[in-house]
Amino acid sequence: MALATFGAGCFWGVEYFFREVNGVINATCGYMGGKDSATTYEEVKTGTTGHAEVVQVEYDADIVSFDDLLDIFWKNHNPTQLNMQGGDIGTQYRSTIFYHDKQQKAQAEASKLAFARSGRWGQRHIVTEIVPLQTFHVAEEYHQNYLEKNNLPSCHLSY
Repeated sequence: MALATFGAGCFWGVEYFFREVNGVINATCGYMGGKDSATTYEEVKTGTTGHAEVVQVEYDADIVSFDDLLDIFWKNHNPTQLNMQGGDIGTQYRSTIFYHDKQQKAQAEASKLAFARSGRWGQRHIVTEIVPLQTFHVAEEYHQNYLEKNNLPSCHLSY
């Protein structure tokens, strides 16, 4: 099994669209990228911890590749919005890829460039960060699989 970690706004929607992918074993909501060694949703939502809401994706690389996951990441959020997605505003909702190794870094950078050149967002600049993996803090249990637990439709936004 392999791991990938993405931030693309509210983690409920990000978790949802990755859980739908064949080859994804698990998608776990959490926090990454901040300065505090331990954190909670109540702290992260203030925007003062430096953490992003992220989803750590465990996947079978024989079924789905990291490049496939990158494609899904780019297509399911707006990477031109700095520190926000839709109505969610703050650094905790930033677009980010936390790479786990040099290969993921290279793939993420190449895919960002290709996506920027695709013209999907016109002349708008892709603001997605590509940064090294940091400590992953698993979000509270009630955030895991939140949409399904609460019988809610996807909070995925259409762009």
